[in-house]
Amino acid sequence: MGKPTGFLEHGRELPKKLDPSVRIEDNKEFVLNEEFGDKINTQASRCMDCGVPFCHSGCPIGNIIPEFNDAVYRDSWEEAWNILSSTNNFPEFTGRVCPSPCESACVLGINQDPITICNIEKTIVETAYREGYAKPKTPRSRTGKTIAIIGSGPAGLAAAEQLNSAGHSVTVFERDEKVGGLLRFGIPDFKLGMDVIDRKINLMAEAGVEFKVNQHIGVDVNAQQLRQEFDVVLLTGGSTVPRDLPVPGRELKGVHFAMEFLGQNNRRANDMDLKGEEIHAKDKHVVVIGGGDTGSDCVGTSNRHKAASVTQVEIMPIPPEKRPANMPWPQYPMIMKTTTSHEEGCERHWNILTKEFIGNDKGEVTGLRIADIVWQDAKPGERPGFEEVANSERVIPCDMAFLAMGFLHPEPTGVLAQLDIKLDDRGNVATDGFATNQKGVFAAGDMRTGQSLVVRCINEGRECAIAIDDFLMGNSNLEAKADSLMLSA
Repeated sequence: MGKPTGFLEHGRELPKKLDPSVRIEDNKEFVLNEEFGDKINTQASRCMDCGVPFCHSGCPIGNIIPEFNDAVYRDSWEEAWNILSSTNNFPEFTGRVCPSPCESACVLGINQDPITICNIEKTIVETAYREGYAKPKTPRSRTGKTIAIIGSGPAGLAAAEQLNSAGHSVTVFERDEKVGGLLRFGIPDFKLGMDVIDRKINLMAEAGVEFKVNQHIGVDVNAQQLRQEFDVVLLTGGSTVPRDLPVPGRELKGVHFAMEFLGQNNRRANDMDLKGEEIHAKDKHVVVIGGGDTGSDCVGTSNRHKAASVTQVEIMPIPPEKRPANMPWPQYPMIMKTTTSHEEGCERHWNILTKEFIGNDKGEVTGLRIADIVWQDAKPGERPGFEEVANSERVIPCDMAFLAMGFLHPEPTGVLAQLDIKLDDRGNVATDGFATNQKGVFAAGDMRTGQSLVVRCINEGRECAIAIDDFLMGNSNLEAKADSLMLSA
């Protein structure tokens, strides 16, 4: 619980960040966490004796937050690490990119600013690496069972570490040249550097997890071959088919899916093969279509490219500044969010309908025809509709456009087709628990649920590991979420 009176004595503080004019000069992380010093103990002291810690349920992986806050307050960093790592395989990832649903569920957040849980988590894991507390989770013995995991995003990696710790021999297959999935080729380096990913992958390799890269299962290797070679196959390939925008001019040069842009920039920042025609926003009038985190990442990356201007448009209404009545505590509220990328420079517009991409005689995009809309109240059982505002149609400059409107489902061809995997009505892998229609083949993460948060994918991987361990051994001693009452006792 930290200090009993800490929440009365101290307000919420976070580490300073480099000035936007400085940080856009490179792709490095810019939060000055190491300069926060003893203030992290003060922030941990704000965690109060709230009786029922709703942060536990707010966190998809059930992090035992009051206990590690108390350990941080007491400067017991190894204890804090042991508590945190008991439920979270990758706090170095979530401490940087998680939207912190735990903070929205913090009891202190009812009438004050919540605990800085995410930053405390990041500080714990960085201390653990610096002091040598973070070690490979090497099993005591091997079971002789073999597992192939297809996809090395957070769900696949979490399952791999859990199953390896249970003694199974785990091989992770990745189609790119390095492990990490969208952690590596989707999230910008200024939020999550590749060195942070490599540090954890190296620990997993030391523990016995085998990684095979440049292995596109379903293309380079027939998936049926893996079924014959391994006792279990786990599908964690993610939801990778992006939502498109079927309007006139979509085929023009300069109109790209967001992940094409973000993935290539991560490659550029790390001296890797760009894989395809170069996409660079220097001196371009950039329009980002989509108001979520991926769109925000496109904004920040465009600023680092020195775009002439950056505009972000969203078809939905502007979110409220404060928690709305229909999203009461402890729910995660959909409220107005200004990211560090927006701070660096961006015009933002809501209630915008994209009608057409305008091009020149070279087939290049030069403008975007848009219009304002007004949303209507939804009828029972139906989705809300909208009407275009009369005389609001206009064309804005657009030399480069990025479609950041989310993802639909996994790729139905390749591995899913070769294994004859049943899909649900949304195009995701249909499962009974985590088991697919093919015996010995499991699925977890976005491939099973649709696109979600990194922290939810970690939970998917941990839960699925239990199901696979039970399938192989008849029971499982693995835990997805630790018993917080036992740890508190």
